[in-house]
Amino acid sequence: MKIGFIGLGNVGGKLAGSVLRNGFDLTVRDLDRAAAQPFLDQGAHWAESPKAMAESVDMVITCLPSPAICSAVMEAEDGILAGLSEGKIWAEMSTTDESEVRRIAELVKAKGAEPIDCPVSGGCHRAATGNIAIFAGCARPTFERALPILTVLGRRVLHTGDIGSASTLKVMTNYLATANLVTLAEALVTSKAAGMDLNTTYEAIRISSGNSFVHETESQVILNGSRDINFTMDLVVKDISLFQEIAERAGVPLEVSPVLIDIFKDGEKRYGSRELSPNIVRRLEDATGLDIRAPGFPPEMTDDEPEERGYEVQVKGRTVAAAE
Repeated sequence: MKIGFIGLGNVGGKLAGSVLRNGFDLTVRDLDRAAAQPFLDQGAHWAESPKAMAESVDMVITCLPSPAICSAVMEAEDGILAGLSEGKIWAEMSTTDESEVRRIAELVKAKGAEPIDCPVSGGCHRAATGNIAIFAGCARPTFERALPILTVLGRRVLHTGDIGSASTLKVMTNYLATANLVTLAEALVTSKAAGMDLNTTYEAIRISSGNSFVHETESQVILNGSRDINFTMDLVVKDISLFQEIAERAGVPLEVSPVLIDIFKDGEKRYGSRELSPNIVRRLEDATGLDIRAPGFPPEMTDDEPEERGYEVQVKGRTVAAAE
């Protein structure tokens, strides 16, 4: 299967690396040609336009910063839609708006091609090793066609249902991660203010009911002081705002979500939209004059799991037939 990949940023570049590392024929494109050069040096092909890419590959993958940018890449005169035809697959791996991905999916189907929304979750360090989790929303036959490449891109692959379902679940999980990040920042600063040793505090959280994926990753780079998790405040605002919009359309009166949006918008105003998201702890550091750092923590996360072929996650109580 020939794969095309558009968007070689923090996550996209690592996902594209998994494709190339596992021997697939890869064509790449990014607004920054320099971002593509390492792939070209290793044998990947360059696409002169999204249309040209779609014409030359079996599956086009997009991993872009926003729904608006993805739609522009899809619908431009020389965009992906112009190059799609019968039997090809478009896989959207960005964190995007479920209503917009459904709209674009209908245009993809009109070309005779098959759409998948398949965002990833688990951090850039796991994207780099092919051990990240993938949600895939699409028709079951499309999922089965795409599974051989999805299990190279990620370790745990979950078929979430129809197109758009994966994007809904992705922004929900990012919302939960954001809530956890904010409460961890509060817990770490409060512990320091109460005279607790931060190394001991980290371990207490890690071995207790307070533990989480976010604690085992983002708390470490907070305590190191680098705050580098390859994710920025503007992306947090985008993702949790998408979740808020889903809730509003469904008539759910959320209470915590608007507070989180306000906190991160304030963080953007204070420190800049491209500030690293774990630096939301600075709001409390500034307010208290405390320095939330401790020795022995890494400046960035690395995945210590060996790369393994992925597999489909089975949903308890659901059969494949029930998912149709």
